[in-house]
Amino acid sequence: MNRDLTVGKPGRVLWQYVLPLFASIVFQQMYNIADSFIAGFFLGTEALAAVGNSYEITLLYIAVAFGCNVGTSVVTARYFGLHNYRELKTTVYTALVSSSVIALALTAIGIFATAPLLRLIQTDAVIFADSREYLLIYICGFLFLMIYNICTGIFSALGDSRTPFLFLAVSSVANVGVNILFVTVFDMGVAGLAWATFLCQGLSGVLALLAVLRRLRPLRAEDRPRVFCGARLLEIGVVALPSMIQQGFISVGNVVIQGFINGFGPAATGGYAAAIKLNNMTITSVTALGNGMSNFTAQNIGAGKVDRIRAGFRSGELLALVIAVAFTLLYYLAGPALLELFIRDGNVEALDIGISFLHIVAPFYCVVAFKLIADGLLRGLARMRLFMAATLTDLTLRVLLSFIFSRTHLGITGIWLSWPIGWGVALVMSLLFLRYVLRRDLVKDNR
Repeated sequence: MNRDLTVGKPGRVLWQYVLPLFASIVFQQMYNIADSFIAGFFLGTEALAAVGNSYEITLLYIAVAFGCNVGTSVVTARYFGLHNYRELKTTVYTALVSSSVIALALTAIGIFATAPLLRLIQTDAVIFADSREYLLIYICGFLFLMIYNICTGIFSALGDSRTPFLFLAVSSVANVGVNILFVTVFDMGVAGLAWATFLCQGLSGVLALLAVLRRLRPLRAEDRPRVFCGARLLEIGVVALPSMIQQGFISVGNVVIQGFINGFGPAATGGYAAAIKLNNMTITSVTALGNGMSNFTAQNIGAGKVDRIRAGFRSGELLALVIAVAFTLLYYLAGPALLELFIRDGNVEALDIGISFLHIVAPFYCVVAFKLIADGLLRGLARMRLFMAATLTDLTLRVLLSFIFSRTHLGITGIWLSWPIGWGVALVMSLLFLRYVLRRDLVKDNR
């Protein structure tokens, strides 16, 4: 059901809208966590390391899909707020056509670049073959991932956070079942994990596309929408490209950091692979709230209701705080037990490394949560240069400090310390930028 985010009490409207988004992210993470969990549980630490090693490269592709999702969502939400359904549909069709072309091009490039990328991050010979096979299968299913992300962005723009949740809930549960089937019954190893994701994500992408096309039918436009429009593509690109670049740089930075970690041996790679899955559950959960903040802001900007944005921001920060504190307590109290779900072969070194990461990073989840909500508001206002400046500062600091600290007596612990430092500096920047926008730009726009 489409939902107008420009009416009703801002805090209540935002909370009701973003809670299903948060639940959707939990199920989205089941895709990635299922692979690592089943790899560690049934196949051992080396298989877990292979999946985790490949995951850092898959984030490069996820970055592109995320950027297209955000760009499409923000522009669609703006036209929905304006009740301009002709341009809304034109935006949707343009996004689907252009993103499909991008996905196919990146798939072709990825097939040839897989082995060089794995060598670039110093992948251990023991896990190289499994990493390469997993990555190739994943890349071949990228078109489905892209279409699915575009469709969920459209649903979110229309104020419907429930439909993406239902899609993810069903497909994530199915993915776990197919993963176990392929690994335990068909004995397909690491490749079985990738094929399970390929099949379930492919089905989700097709069904989501059909649902979007059906959802658009009742939105009556006076003139016939265009299948492709350069002006709408430019609008999408203004938001999507910075988001892609931002996520891409983060992914490249993570790949570089993965290379530093790989230098400490397979146990370090496996321990980090398990811990980073748990960490990413937190980050992506708050990112979902940030995306909700973007759509809430875009709809209200389209409707000219600027005052609602400030109230929505305060509610978003409160919800982010609750989620961040919950994850911090969970990982401090149950972190070792959660890591043991992934590392089933009793590798003490890998467990110790994973616990060390969580104990250093988890106390600072509130910091990154506040930053991601502020970033969501900046995206919704299309203040992309400010948004990118803070994010790229965070990434640059993390990469540089990881390189410097890991070569001191701190060793691998030095890499973990780079996370909270980068988050802290970036949060200060985001809040200063946001203060400038809210106090000056929005006042000017509202006159």
